[in-house]
Amino acid sequence: MNDDYHLVPEFPAPETYVSLRDAAGMPPRSLAAAERGVPNTIFGVRVVFEGATGDEIVGMGRLVGDGGTVFQVVDVAVHPDHQGRGLGTRVMDALVDYLDREAPPSTFVNLLADVDGYYERWGFEPTAPASKGMFLRVGEDGVRGRDEN
Repeated sequence: MNDDYHLVPEFPAPETYVSLRDAAGMPPRSLAAAERGVPNTIFGVRVVFEGATGDEIVGMGRLVGDGGTVFQVVDVAVHPDHQGRGLGTRVMDALVDYLDREAPPSTFVNLLADVDGYYERWGFEPTAPASKGMFLRVGEDGVRGRDEN
């Protein structure tokens, strides 16, 4: 990694998390959701850029789950101004290194990604046709909507 970039084994604060997701073009997360969810990170890293105007967090990634039977790789992002320097690879290397050290045998590790041909280098495989990935996004009115009566 370039000397101006340092990988720190600590996940960013909720405000930075929301901002970096937005900058990277990822689906938004509310600050309220981030304030509740980020503290539940099992392991996370941030990439710090030491620029002329001070330190700036320009990348991140984290693991969530129960710490034993299942982990999920989430929130791997690099600010567009700093992409193309291998920073996302360094983030993933750190997350997989953690799994190699800490995850017990038979642990299931999953991820959802909008990128083809990237995560396979760490051993990730498509689940289909053996299983089907699904998701549910909670809206302003909850999962089923709020009953006004």
